[in-house]
Amino acid sequence: MKHSFIDEYSGLDSFIHRLDPRTKLIASLAFIVAVVLTPASNWRVFAFYFCIIVALLIFSKLPPIYVMKRSLVIFPFVLLTAIFIPFFKEGEVAGSYNVWMWQVSVTYSGLFILANVVVKAWLCILALILLSSTTRLADLLKSLKQLGVPQVMILILSFMYRYIFVLVDEVMRMQQARDSRNFGGRRLHQLKTIGNMVGTLFIRSYERGERIYAAMLARGFDGQVRTLHKLSFKQADAYFGAVFCLVLIFPCVIWW
Repeated sequence: MKHSFIDEYSGLDSFIHRLDPRTKLIASLAFIVAVVLTPASNWRVFAFYFCIIVALLIFSKLPPIYVMKRSLVIFPFVLLTAIFIPFFKEGEVAGSYNVWMWQVSVTYSGLFILANVVVKAWLCILALILLSSTTRLADLLKSLKQLGVPQVMILILSFMYRYIFVLVDEVMRMQQARDSRNFGGRRLHQLKTIGNMVGTLFIRSYERGERIYAAMLARGFDGQVRTLHKLSFKQADAYFGAVFCLVLIFPCVIWW
């Protein structure tokens, strides 16, 4: 099966790729914090942050289509969370609509908050795409360990990323077997079949996890994540970190 890995373009050669993973991780967290803490009314600051992240994406040589597809995946989840804000936020009414027996109203303040949530979420997702696409997962996990993240969380992330594709393959095989048996009929029958598939997938995943754990213990696994090369903090990382922090602070001094 063909899968789309999050570090698919981590092998490219660019200035962003050559930075230490710890530098990129801290810079990404700083950017996300700056975006989240920016007041909703400062749209010039959001535009400035957007220009920053676009410039870094250009320097990283990531394909624009790839970045757009990745960033748009998060929008359904954001909209599901925030789509009801315009209907329940008090303020000046922008419009009223009749939905069956109810009359719902959309307020300008609610629409403003919805736009703010979408913009902040998109900027944060672009920063995470830049981080994950320019850093090998093993190096990213190693940088998390050196920055003090608990070992159990690192192991969970490592195994989740490794075996999520195995589970996807399993689901696709089960779906193919279901369709080859002329899947159809009444809705109740379909729900029963899907429920059986979910239960079977859970049992197979549990049994696979037990086998993998036993195999790892037999091979002397001690819970440590190891890579073939060591992380090194260079002079370029210090320059990039200092300049990036100054750039993030710049709109706070000018427009706040």
